[in-house]
Amino acid sequence: MPASPPDGPAGSAHPELHRSIGPVQLFAYTLGGMLGAGIYGLVGRAAGELGAAVWLGFIVAMVAALLTGLSYASLGSRHPRAGGAAYVTQRAFARPLLTWVVGLAVMASGLTSVATQSRVVAENLLRLLGAEAVAPLVLALGFLLLIAGVVLRGIQESMWVNMVCTAVEALGLLLVIAVGAPWWGSADLFETPSPDGIGLSFLMTGAILTFFAFIGFEDTLNVAEEAKDPRRTLPIGIIAAMLAATALYIAVAITAVSVVPWRELAAAPGPLAEVMARAAPWFPGWGYVAITIFAVSNTALLNYVTASRLLLGMARQGLMPAACARIHPTRRTPHVATLVLLPVLVALILAGDIGQLAAATVLLLLAVFTVVNLALLVLQRRDGEVAGGFEVPSFVPALGALVCGSLLVNRLLSGDWRAPALAGGMLALILLAYAIWRPKAREREGLAPGEQVAGGR
Repeated sequence: MPASPPDGPAGSAHPELHRSIGPVQLFAYTLGGMLGAGIYGLVGRAAGELGAAVWLGFIVAMVAALLTGLSYASLGSRHPRAGGAAYVTQRAFARPLLTWVVGLAVMASGLTSVATQSRVVAENLLRLLGAEAVAPLVLALGFLLLIAGVVLRGIQESMWVNMVCTAVEALGLLLVIAVGAPWWGSADLFETPSPDGIGLSFLMTGAILTFFAFIGFEDTLNVAEEAKDPRRTLPIGIIAAMLAATALYIAVAITAVSVVPWRELAAAPGPLAEVMARAAPWFPGWGYVAITIFAVSNTALLNYVTASRLLLGMARQGLMPAACARIHPTRRTPHVATLVLLPVLVALILAGDIGQLAAATVLLLLAVFTVVNLALLVLQRRDGEVAGGFEVPSFVPALGALVCGSLLVNRLLSGDWRAPALAGGMLALILLAYAIWRPKAREREGLAPGEQVAGGR
């Protein structure tokens, strides 16, 4: 397997991605991917399930998510390559079909997120500006072109936009904590809706619900090839961001149930907006609309960056058209991959409400997390495999795979059947696409039926 590519000079015959991301930018990238806008509504849903003990749910979820986060950090320090989960899956198992499924599952998750967030940005902008006469669809497409331009412009430009948006997201949560801090101590933080109190079943329920507040850390693996000294900085970025997010989530949860009784918090359409209305009535109502725009824009930007690097990595492995592996000689961005994804995103936006599709891709992500944890286990046991700059004991990926597999099974067996059914349909389409693509790829490369494509071991 080839080593990580060097950071070639701009304008060279074979330009490489720009290795320019420092530790602070990696931290902001990971933190911004996790915070998003989800926490602003998740606190209310979690309060309905966990009562005033919602903070405890975030602690348990952090422990569960950190297992997989540590695996991603270790893999990133071993193999800092664009393609992320798809690259390490192929390296560990050398099964192009599995790599294809993993890569497209992650890509589908990113693309549905970009499309969904583009529409949310448009709707919130119209509310903020009071311009309801403007068609949201036009604004959503305009926003999509804007972030595509940022991604094409360069990784440094994307990182600076991300840092600004992440700062606004974090400040929004810190503001909630600051204005609600005087209410701390006014609520019983162990009061729950469960007659049995806090037990193992209760904690599992909390972990399943709040685990999704931590999804986003996995995006960092896809920009590892553009990081300075990724063997050291990538683990620091992922772990520090997960711990920072946990601290914010716990403080926000305690503040929310202290200011607003948990039963009322669960019924509020905008839980944190309700907290602000009671703790800081002077805060303008449009304030959280503006914060939401920054949070959602950041999520869309990061997912577009992730999807473009994933497509680049899969093209290098021979699992996508070779043109998608091209890098712009001056901007040092995967410009072809970025542009190829644009019409797909336009189609998703034009499709309308894809909320169920987005929920289905989250299920596929849990399956990807399971595979990635297992990939690290395989690589740790392989003779001659180069160790990374950050190593974890084997029980970490083993437990990570078990936790993610359990969460996936639990979600499949409970709740709304539509998202699991849609996830199954997406998986079938991914397999069908592979059945069509694979023979054509072999024919172009002149391979016999039993030979391995690029990226195989």
